[in-house]
Amino acid sequence: MAVFRSGTSKAGEAKVAGERSLLLGIGVSAIGIGMYIPFSLVFFHHVTGLSFTLVGLVMTVTGVAGLAFMPLAGSAVDRFGAKRVNLVLYGIRALGFALYPLASSLPAFAAVALVTALADRSFSVVQQSLIGEVARGAARDRLQASTRALQNAGMGAGALLVSGVLALWGTGGFTHTAWANSLAFALAGLLVSRVRPVPAEPDAAGAGRPAAGYRMVLRDRPFLGLTAANFLTALGYAALSVLFPLYLSTWLTAPDSLTGAAFTLNTALCAGVGVLVAGRVRRSGARRTRSAALGALLFAAAFAGQIVLGTLRPGQGATLAALLVIVVVYTLGELVHSPSGGALSVSAAPEPVRGRYLATYQLSYSLATALAPSLFTALLAVDGRLPWAVLTAAALGAALALLRLERHLPAEAVHAEPPAAVAGAAATTAASDRRPASAAA
Repeated sequence: MAVFRSGTSKAGEAKVAGERSLLLGIGVSAIGIGMYIPFSLVFFHHVTGLSFTLVGLVMTVTGVAGLAFMPLAGSAVDRFGAKRVNLVLYGIRALGFALYPLASSLPAFAAVALVTALADRSFSVVQQSLIGEVARGAARDRLQASTRALQNAGMGAGALLVSGVLALWGTGGFTHTAWANSLAFALAGLLVSRVRPVPAEPDAAGAGRPAAGYRMVLRDRPFLGLTAANFLTALGYAALSVLFPLYLSTWLTAPDSLTGAAFTLNTALCAGVGVLVAGRVRRSGARRTRSAALGALLFAAAFAGQIVLGTLRPGQGATLAALLVIVVVYTLGELVHSPSGGALSVSAAPEPVRGRYLATYQLSYSLATALAPSLFTALLAVDGRLPWAVLTAAALGAALALLRLERHLPAEAVHAEPPAAVAGAAATTAASDRRPASAAA
């Protein structure tokens, strides 16, 4: 088991060298993301002066181009290391937002947007690879949970911050927000530069760089199965932002304010108790496949609850209470699944080609996000409960697939701690418990 130079936490888990800087950098960059994501069309319209139509077209084209760039980002991680590529992407994002207020023409905006989109789309691949590069064992699960909590908190803080800026300075504040984003990404890069990767495992270090590239990924059927299972779960992740508001307004005819309440509750729970829930799951010793499957089952329960609610259609007060309960169950599923699922994918990827593996895995999220709007609206047009039924079946299928894949995935991916180490610790504890009794005898 790898040794981390910065000591251990109170729970006895190994800590990552530079962990605080890494997490602080993630939080700072999340604030920057939160300052423009909720207002993206309006944001870029006011920053560049271009029409909404042109801004929307450029964002769509550059977003698709960013997806095509993800495999190249995975190859770059394997060649240069996740930390180096992560710092480059922070630098590109910082430069891009610094240039947005100067990109008033369509070609200039398209060029800046394209480069920035390539960095944005690839960032999740590189960040996941960085977690694998700096942490081993249960530390990966802890970083996954902390990262998600900080991203939710940071994006919420960023949205509140830009709302205050707009209230004070009007739409002219968008220009200052763009420069603030640039500073946020630059500061995040400086903080993340302090993290130190752990030495590669001896077998991985001696394996060299494989010549097969993505062919190796495509031959790894268990990992492709894991990616397919994640696609089914990723559709559920898209439900809160895409399906939920439409379902409320069209099928339940509930006030739009409930959407805001649901998002606020989800964000608050993710930021407030996400690390606690993930820590409880991690300390239980549950296998990552099983805890991720449990998260998928909680998703299925929440989606089934929407079907029941959409069938009964009670009064407004009962609908509000039921929706809040459903959102709590959904969020618990997210908090249980996300750290385990993320650590499972990172640990199942062979170290020399981790970037390529995670680029493939992250495509499952991107494809689900791209498919969700058309799929959900088509199903909703038939019956408001139909998309929830499809999501329930998808979540159940993901849980079953994770359980079936367990015996085909590497042991170090399935277990946060090596089984031998866990058994040894249990034996030591049992022996120490028996000692006083034998001494008394």
